Amino acid sequence: MTSEQRDCLCGELDESFVAREVVLCGWVQRRRDHGGVIFIDLRDRRGLVQVVFDPDRAKQFALAETVRNEYVLRVTGKARLRPEGTHNPDLPTGAVEVLGLELTILNSADPLPFQIEDVETGEAVRLRYRYLDLRSERMQRNLRLRHRLIRALRHYLDERDFVEIETPVLTRSTPEGARDYLVPSRAQPGQFFALPQSPQLFKQLLMVSGFERYYQVARCFRDEDLRADRQPEFTQLDIEMSFIDEADVMSAMEGMMREVFSSVLKIDLPDPLPKLTYAQSVRRFGTDRPDLRIPLELVDVADLMAEVEFKVFAGPAGTPGSRVAVLRVPGGASLSRQQIDSYTELVKQFGAGGLAYIKVNKLSDGIGGLQSPILKFLPETVVSELLDRVGAEDGDLLFFGADRERVVNDALSALRIRLGHDLDLVTPGWRPLWVVDFPLLEEDAAAGRWVALHHPFTAPHTEDVDHLATDPGAVRSRAYDMVLNGTEIGGGSIRIHQRAVQQQVFAALGLNEAQAQTRFGFLLDALRYGAPPHGGIAFGIDRIVSMVAGEGSIRDVIAFPKTQKASCLLTEAPGDIDNDQLRELGLRRATPQRPDGTAME
Repeated sequence: MTSEQRDCLCGELDESFVAREVVLCGWVQRRRDHGGVIFIDLRDRRGLVQVVFDPDRAKQFALAETVRNEYVLRVTGKARLRPEGTHNPDLPTGAVEVLGLELTILNSADPLPFQIEDVETGEAVRLRYRYLDLRSERMQRNLRLRHRLIRALRHYLDERDFVEIETPVLTRSTPEGARDYLVPSRAQPGQFFALPQSPQLFKQLLMVSGFERYYQVARCFRDEDLRADRQPEFTQLDIEMSFIDEADVMSAMEGMMREVFSSVLKIDLPDPLPKLTYAQSVRRFGTDRPDLRIPLELVDVADLMAEVEFKVFAGPAGTPGSRVAVLRVPGGASLSRQQIDSYTELVKQFGAGGLAYIKVNKLSDGIGGLQSPILKFLPETVVSELLDRVGAEDGDLLFFGADRERVVNDALSALRIRLGHDLDLVTPGWRPLWVVDFPLLEEDAAAGRWVALHHPFTAPHTEDVDHLATDPGAVRSRAYDMVLNGTEIGGGSIRIHQRAVQQQVFAALGLNEAQAQTRFGFLLDALRYGAPPHGGIAFGIDRIVSMVAGEGSIRDVIAFPKTQKASCLLTEAPGDIDNDQLRELGLRRATPQRPDGTAME
């Protein structure tokens, strides 16, 4: 479809248009003056085509001479084949050009603060002039990919009787998880709305309401520290279903992701997806988000180290909550001491005291074929059993982690990823999997209480419910995460649909009945009126698009993102508001204070 100002699009021109008169509109990608002939690369949403102006049409030629990059033009011309030898095979329209007959400058453009296709332009400049950055081929491609992916997701769900329903953006603050963004109420002075971190409670209420199958492409908000894969406002595909169990949800979502990846990205995902329990994933890879493209795994050796004299190993081996594990790196014996030192610095970032290692030069030479500063502390029998357990071969390098379990897992998991990339061990392609059976709760040692690993509405395994009061850490949840190439792209669970169980979970979290009623009374009340068994999942749209687009930051697949300081460089938000607005909201500015606590005038 075209507008009244043009009758075709630049990127659509091919040999079938030859000899036809066409009307084009677009931006000037580049202007070139070659031997008295002016060439203009004209760009619109579909692509780019070369327009030629010759001096035979003096008025139009003179006007074309004034054109600069990013001017907005309307061109009437005749399509023709490019002269022999000038075809551009890298351009879809490279076989044709347009002889310019009429030229209208619809708008000029000031000199640009940066060249649009300059890949060296800093992100701060790009975000300050985001409307220019979005003209680049890269950003046009990324946002159109995002559109196609969301459209395919919607199509899949629409075809399966899901109903798209919008849930409130102004809602009640529930102090669980990340910090809320708060919105003061003018009509209710001193009261505040919260922007939703997710539609979680509302979609559960929709299940109570009998809709059975819901989805929403939802905007969500979290006031948290930001990274490359986080934004204060983000988009997720939110899904909920009634009368299902884990297998039903996982099967439906697998089908969705396979269909979308196949139709939009021409990528075939495995069928079915592999599945690991949380415990299996952490033991083998040190994380619940394993990158299966890297063929390195952790091996436990605490039982071998319990009686050795080397306290660095023996101490953790005999301490509950600690771990001694080995990461075998094929071909790693070639690493230099300098490289090993760099990996030591990496693991120290995760609390590890150091990084012990053994180089396997030649197995057949026994101890003499090994190289390590720790060999003198280990009996030959232990070393032999160790080599056999990890399947060591000539040229291998063994890295050790010995510390509290979390430290070992975090350190060796990060080391595994770094080594995989540094040593070109990452196999190409896409390796999704499910991780299931997460702990329901985890201990917050600093706060001295239990907190929900996912959220407090996740159902525990039925057989574990009785442990909520006696051994909360042993309770497994009915949660499941979809992980793709080491990144969690979606997470969900079967929800609690019985009021009594929900109260038990609240109690395990340290909420008494009065506190639970104050914070979540509307949910507890709803569970009294025939709430069906239900569950769901949410997928991070920004994260998925950034991965398949090959971008390292989700900011590059969002039209108008925030910086890592949660600010918008384009609009300079957040900004100040005047005193009249504050008074309407029943608010006042905090008085600046001196270091001694007295107010500054």
